[in-house]
Amino acid sequence: MLNIYSTENGVLNEVNELKPGVWVKLTTPDAEENQQIVNHYGIDYTDLVAALDDEESSRIEIEDNYTLILVDIPITEIRNDEQYYTTIPLGIIITEDAVITVCRQEVEIFEKNLRFKMRKFSTRKKMRFTYHILYSIAKLYLYDLRDIDKTRTEIEERAGKGTLDTDIISLHELESTLVYFATSLRANNMVITRLMRTNEFPEDEELIEDTIIENNQAIEMTTIYRDIIDSTRELISAVMDNRLNNVMKYLTSITLVMAIPTVISGIYGMNVAWLPFAGSVWGFGIICIFTLTICIITMHILKRKHML
Repeated sequence: MLNIYSTENGVLNEVNELKPGVWVKLTTPDAEENQQIVNHYGIDYTDLVAALDDEESSRIEIEDNYTLILVDIPITEIRNDEQYYTTIPLGIIITEDAVITVCRQEVEIFEKNLRFKMRKFSTRKKMRFTYHILYSIAKLYLYDLRDIDKTRTEIEERAGKGTLDTDIISLHELESTLVYFATSLRANNMVITRLMRTNEFPEDEELIEDTIIENNQAIEMTTIYRDIIDSTRELISAVMDNRLNNVMKYLTSITLVMAIPTVISGIYGMNVAWLPFAGSVWGFGIICIFTLTICIITMHILKRKHML
């Protein structure tokens, strides 16, 4: 899909022509749309579609008539029938007349940030617009990291009530997500740092610094949340081990109690005439009461020792 945007008085509007100072947004573009942009702006086709390859790494490439910037952005995907996060490349191509973004998935929050939360926002100021995009991406990571920690907190709260198999799987998926985030954020940080060194506009320095701060904060939060998830997994493992120990303890105690009537009935099942109460009319009842009494005393002792 091909969308063209331009700002008027700080408001982002969609337009229909490739005029100077526009933002060209390509979302899962087809071959015809790619070729249209390649022909109009003189971009190498492989550079234009680089962001559509999930294996592309973050980098900057400077060509004669354009600059290619590749960074990773967070998106949601379905794994194990649940929604989790991962990262995909976003291509930013800066030409003389436009800023072109290429991505294989629509990112609505990303666009909302550009529409409503950016300061002195204009598509005509190409480098500042690029810094706005990078700042918005850093904010996206922070939003998603908070959502990840919220999910982890919910799993931790359920640990004392009854951990499900899905909770263990969810923790693994969350940790996998944080690995993706950590790798992508570090690579993005290298790109932003390089852009800062080549910045020619002093008025944009504050925005670049804000972007670096937000990105570093996301890196730090990723590290912290990975450590917390490790602790949560250890907590769940300890809780499950403790529950298993309790079950084994109860089963052992119950087995011990049930062994008492088994032993006594086994003894009285032998063909021996001199067994106590063997010839009594009330013998069976007396033996049952005796057995029950021993079982009750044993259960009381086990309970005092916290075995039941």
